[in-house]
Amino acid sequence: SFASGDVERENEFDRHLLVKSEKLKTEKLNPSRARTKSGDGDYFGFSFAARGLNWGNLKRVEIFCPAKLNLFLAITGRRGNGFHELVSVAAQIDAGDRLAAQLLDENEFRLRCDNPIVPVDDSNLVLRAANLFRERSGWDRGVAFELQKVTPMGAGLGGGSSDAVGTLKALNSLADEPFTFSDLQEMAAELGSDCPLFFEAGPAVMRGRGEQLERLNERVASRLVGRDVLVVKPPFGVNTAWAYGRLAAHDPDDYLPADRAERRLADWIGEEKRPAEELGFNSFERPIGAKFVALPTLAKLTASKFERTLNLSGSGSACYVWIRDLNEREAITALVRECWGPEAWIISAKIAGSRA
Repeated sequence: SFASGDVERENEFDRHLLVKSEKLKTEKLNPSRARTKSGDGDYFGFSFAARGLNWGNLKRVEIFCPAKLNLFLAITGRRGNGFHELVSVAAQIDAGDRLAAQLLDENEFRLRCDNPIVPVDDSNLVLRAANLFRERSGWDRGVAFELQKVTPMGAGLGGGSSDAVGTLKALNSLADEPFTFSDLQEMAAELGSDCPLFFEAGPAVMRGRGEQLERLNERVASRLVGRDVLVVKPPFGVNTAWAYGRLAAHDPDDYLPADRAERRLADWIGEEKRPAEELGFNSFERPIGAKFVALPTLAKLTASKFERTLNLSGSGSACYVWIRDLNEREAITALVRECWGPEAWIISAKIAGSRA
């Protein structure tokens, strides 16, 4: 921490996925598309409230794009190509963006967002993902995307990556599933190193650039899933490329060697009584805290007033605190407002996933 210095892949896609069709027809379900038991429920990643949907009539898809937290993040070194190696435990939370995808008669992609500071041109990962999908599939239908933005930018919460994965899922359903689950994962990895995480339904260990995933077993994940967190972000963001540059500038002091990172993680996994609070570590905290003193200042106050640790997520600037009860949540929220002002972003959430 700054102060110390230091979702069951129930359908292989997204447990929060909600699909709506504008023209429901009570026709026989195409059995080749169903990947689960008959009846109401989940069909290859889509939760239907009724039977008899004809896949050919699917015109609109709405998807939840969750934010993520890095509960442990060790940057272990830098590759010759400039990419960094890491070991991380990351988990989705039950807060994030909403993405709607509506089929159009023409063949262009359009994007609207309710947050005016979010770019809606081809620099946005929604349209980058859509263009990649078109390039790989040859599917030429147009789609209007509407993004309800909750996850802030420059926060280290994976908002753009989650939106990109949501886009791939939405287009795959609208195009009648030309790609397998593995195909979509591979495409997502091209868009961002942390994109593959958003195909998981529970906490996972990330390695390599972040694209190598290993799900935590249910007993270990149960120490995290369902836990309450308060996620906060100051009125400023942190540029990810700049943050990695700061690490590289202090090589090797700010890196945690891979063997030490793996040993530290293995120790926490192996000791069943160690709570989530003892997992926290982030290689970015020292270099980020040295530049943005508002972060360690709040961390010290949180520790002294509440005996709680403020943890950095990703390269920041968002942080999180494990919360014990409502009174603590309200008190820490008030402290954040006092320190960072009314422009601070604050949200209460739970770690997503299935319980053992």
